[in-house]
Amino acid sequence: MTITEASATPTVAVTVPSTAPDIQRWTPRLWGVLAVLCTVLFLDGLDVSMVGVALPSIGADLGMSTTSLQWIINGYVLGYGGLLLLGGRTADLLGRRRIFLVALAVFAVASLIGGLVDDGTLLIITRFVKGLAAAFTAPTAMSILTTTFHEGPARNRALSIFTVFGASGYSSGLILGGLLTSLGWRWTFLVPVPLALAALAAGIALIPRDRPAASGGHDLIGATTLTSGMLLAVYTVVSAPDRGWLDPVTLGSAALAAALLVAFVVTENRIAHPLIRLGILRVGSIVRANLSVIALFGSYLSYQFMMTLYLQDTQGWSPLRVALALLPAGLLVAFTSPFVGGLINRYGTQRLINSAMLSLTLGYGWFLLTAGNVPHYLVTVLPTMLLLGGGFAFGFSSIMAQATEGIDDSEQGLAAGLVQTSGQVGAALVLAVVTALVAASGPADSAADFSQYHPGINLVAGVALAGLLLNLVPLINRNRSRRHA
Repeated sequence: MTITEASATPTVAVTVPSTAPDIQRWTPRLWGVLAVLCTVLFLDGLDVSMVGVALPSIGADLGMSTTSLQWIINGYVLGYGGLLLLGGRTADLLGRRRIFLVALAVFAVASLIGGLVDDGTLLIITRFVKGLAAAFTAPTAMSILTTTFHEGPARNRALSIFTVFGASGYSSGLILGGLLTSLGWRWTFLVPVPLALAALAAGIALIPRDRPAASGGHDLIGATTLTSGMLLAVYTVVSAPDRGWLDPVTLGSAALAAALLVAFVVTENRIAHPLIRLGILRVGSIVRANLSVIALFGSYLSYQFMMTLYLQDTQGWSPLRVALALLPAGLLVAFTSPFVGGLINRYGTQRLINSAMLSLTLGYGWFLLTAGNVPHYLVTVLPTMLLLGGGFAFGFSSIMAQATEGIDDSEQGLAAGLVQTSGQVGAALVLAVVTALVAASGPADSAADFSQYHPGINLVAGVALAGLLLNLVPLINRNRSRRHA
């Protein structure tokens, strides 16, 4: 499949898993394109995890308070989550190659500046700019992948390899962040720069040119309301735990964000050439994929957040020891994901998503069953991490494949941006609620007590269970239809 000119009347059709042989020949150039895309995803994961480990050193060196320090992470989340949907659609309309390369260049420059500044406010600004750049590179990279590789075995194989690099980037960042921080926190910002520049040079040489869309892109009102609404919505979610969910500013910004997003929906239903065709949300498999990624990301990242706090702050573990403790899940994803493409070809996306949600639910269930007030690592934490890693390995590639199945090439960026926005914003929302529950439960009764985190674990277990039940509905309905027939 080549990157084609956008159709004025895109179609959506739900496809069944392909059992035909993979007839697409993987040339060296095709491998090169995949390597560029995987490098960018690797950098995204690497950047987030490395900076998280370096936060205490950054605060001590630049004299930043805890409130200011959290915006090094939240600034990135704000730019990334707020612009993902627009970033994916912009790539469809203006050309994927162009948007990808420009955004990657901005990412490299912002990384370099972040490693050189001596002011906390400037550092937060560079993080916001990096989030904006990643909001364009992430969905564009995925849409380049899905339009370059044939739907079916070739695409499933490419998505599996893509997943390996994402998991490897995050896992490597945990370890590398601890090592680089010992040399100086600035290295966590500077190390990604040469990798980004190398990917940029390779992308210029290897990624095929594509044409901008023949229609669309003239919806100024839609672009304004979507961008403003998403930025304000993400800001509300990430700032609510500190400000308070019932604070007038939180309630006011939430209401304004909702009003802007409603105005966006009304605009898209009335304009001749909408920025985003809302009919894509009428396809059941796509809606399930977007809700599934919320359950996957929201539960997993919130659990990891709580375990990091517990092991580092309560148990007194070093950042490197905590990283090694959480590493088994990432390693399982990295070593298992290459085989997921073949499993998708054989069993289809839905069965693997069901298995992923079941593995997540069992993982949190095992933790709740065995943790008590002082969870033992070998008995409780390690088995949980392995079950969560298995769920992530089977779920991520399958969800991404389901979210883009049957979508016309002209809307691949939209589909990719939509599912990634669901994952990021959903994860931020679940994490915000988990943070509020942990804070409301008060300090632990003893130095090694885990009781403060139990409400948060209960919530993430409920989120995973909801994801499982959501994906069992089609199976239940299909069995009822067969019995009725």
